Amino acid sequence: MSEIPSFFIVFVTILVLLAATHGVELTFELPDNANQCFYEDVEKDVKIILEYQVVTGGQYDVDAVLKSPSGAVVYKEKRKQYDTFTWTADQTGVVEFCFSNEFSTFAHKTVYFDFVAGDDDPLIRDIGAHATALTQLETSCVTIHEALKAVINFQTHYRLREAKGRSRAEGLNQRVQLWSLGEFILILIIGIGEVIVLRSFFSVSKPRAGRI
Repeated sequence: MSEIPSFFIVFVTILVLLAATHGVELTFELPDNANQCFYEDVEKDVKIILEYQVVTGGQYDVDAVLKSPSGAVVYKEKRKQYDTFTWTADQTGVVEFCFSNEFSTFAHKTVYFDFVAGDDDPLIRDIGAHATALTQLETSCVTIHEALKAVINFQTHYRLREAKGRSRAEGLNQRVQLWSLGEFILILIIGIGEVIVLRSFFSVSKPRAGRI
């Protein structure tokens, strides 16, 4: 029993090292009239998942293109707010995926994307004589790992929704302030105009002195 804690630490460390999936997750700024491309090495017959979402800016839309290692366009969408695309690489090489805001003249945007190539390595591998003795421990580790992945995925999407909602609320607040300022200026102008008109009604012009 005294050997279990030390082996458990080593085992969890191995699980953490094996759990890493080849992928990229990034949030970046995309200026107006700009095009941003990213490149990733992939192996043949590897499943690729590209997920993206416009977080802030304009109409929350962007153009997206994914090219295979041979240069063929396998995915192309225009003015999408968000999307998820799954594809299996037909050959080994560099995959290119680009996001374009060239159709926008003034809107500066923030884009999030998650690029995943391949699946997670199996957490449970043959570890010799300890395989049978630690079956329950391994099962618990797998369950915890899957639960953590679900939590991380939920937190990521929750932060994106929160950022998008905050951006819309700030934009709405700015428009309300501008509208209120415009109403104030209009009321002020109307009030001054009414005062001038009323004064003109009650003003009496002095008669001019006649000549003798």
